[in-house]
Amino acid sequence: MKFEDLLLEIGGFGRFQILILAILCLARINLPMHFLLHNFLAATPSHHCAIPHQEAFVNLTVEEVLLISIPRKPDGTFSSCEMFSQPQFHLLLNSSLQAVNKSIIQHCQHGWVYDHSQFTSTISTQWDLVCEQRGLNQATATFFFIGVTMGAMVFGFGRKTMLQLSLMCSLVFGMLSAASVSYTMLAVTRTLTGVALSGLSLIVLPLGMEWVDVQHRTFTGILSSIFWSVGNMLLALAAYLVREWHWLLVAVTGPCLLSIVCLWWVPESARWLIARGKVKQAHRHLLRCARMNGRKDFAVSPEALTRMATDKNMGGSYSYISLFRTPVLRKISLCSGVVWFGVAFSYYGMSMNLTGFGLSIYLSQFVFGVIEIPAKMAMYVLVNRIGRRQSQAWTLILAGVCIGANIVIPKPFASLRSVVAIMGKGCSEAAFTTVFLYTSELYPTILRQNGMGYTSFMARLGGALAPLVFLLDEVWRSLPEVTYCGVAVCSGAVAFLLPETLNVRLPEGIEDIEKPRVKVPPEASPPEGVPLQALLK
Repeated sequence: MKFEDLLLEIGGFGRFQILILAILCLARINLPMHFLLHNFLAATPSHHCAIPHQEAFVNLTVEEVLLISIPRKPDGTFSSCEMFSQPQFHLLLNSSLQAVNKSIIQHCQHGWVYDHSQFTSTISTQWDLVCEQRGLNQATATFFFIGVTMGAMVFGFGRKTMLQLSLMCSLVFGMLSAASVSYTMLAVTRTLTGVALSGLSLIVLPLGMEWVDVQHRTFTGILSSIFWSVGNMLLALAAYLVREWHWLLVAVTGPCLLSIVCLWWVPESARWLIARGKVKQAHRHLLRCARMNGRKDFAVSPEALTRMATDKNMGGSYSYISLFRTPVLRKISLCSGVVWFGVAFSYYGMSMNLTGFGLSIYLSQFVFGVIEIPAKMAMYVLVNRIGRRQSQAWTLILAGVCIGANIVIPKPFASLRSVVAIMGKGCSEAAFTTVFLYTSELYPTILRQNGMGYTSFMARLGGALAPLVFLLDEVWRSLPEVTYCGVAVCSGAVAFLLPETLNVRLPEGIEDIEKPRVKVPPEASPPEGVPLQALLK
């Protein structure tokens, strides 16, 4: 007997599973509210050097004080990081004149003045993370994603207990982040928050899918993914209502407490318990599932579950090195690693660039969340029509093309730039949705978890580097967009080197990878373990 046979007897998608998915999807909303929080937490409003002794200019307007104190940039706007060493009163007579003597221009000496019309405070305004300190501002996102990467080693095993620990740690470190009194404290607590939230990212989906029958697994994966988009939209709402960064952190961390309370109604994964020989606990949860689904005639002995646990032993020992030992598997691992890096790099690059499209930062965040939902639904159809490889490659390439198009579209065409950006975000999300299903079908059963762990690491690496690329605009204004565009197009092209897996029997061992794969009829049910989209974003 297999676990799938047990699910048929106790009900593979009844009231029991619906309750579990509702609670786990509620917990999943917490993820994007922290993963994309950098957009608002570290937002940098317009600013200029603080001007000393302004009381001496009581007869001048604010505009005139700026004119004689702050040099202009080539586009006519006032510099954010420079000031005149002495007031240039002659500019009052002819503002078109600009000082040619660079010796009278210096860096800000007395701090900065910020525009608080959009944000009451951010970490940029709190600790003056602008100009020479701008890199520290972007680094907060990188620290967070480094924490997420490290968390995979801490929470890469277990189910409900580790999920509870993840949520409690997320709540504690999130609140400590809100109470930060220095940049160093914030950097450390945000890194630890990333470590904690990694458990939520890794465990929620497998815990839900291991209670669901084969026919409803893809639906479960898409449903869980949609709640990521819901979290995207809720983040925009929370940031719009809460403009002070301390309280914004409290607002996005608070839902973890609700998730902790609700999680008491979620049972441990019976499949996971059986695999580890804990058959008595598994038996108790199976009986509860059967009662809740109205299958009162269900009866299975713990001895039968013990035999099932023995049958699940695959034999052999495998590690991440096994992904690169044989030629075909090595090619798959190298190419899929590049694809995952490109998917995450371009996704977070677009998600963290919400300006320049003619929309407010809050509306851009909300619209970017909305467009993800039809993108996910479209891919649910396309991957079964044109195949996984074509879907993966072209969604990535089109995302890169949209990023590149906005480089050449002039800034005054704000509406056109907004449409192109939204299309690019939709393609980027479609690529992210596809890569989980595709990767789970590329690797054999005995190495599937190792393969997903390796590709997840590549995605985290892409997510950690994406915020730092914005600093390249000091070299050339469009260099960040060119970088995102190039990586997306190149990684999309690499996807063409991967084998197609549509209607192909899932490989069980490494030998199945190294020989031509066998196609199965489209209506055939996939075998157990497909797909555990365990590391979604």
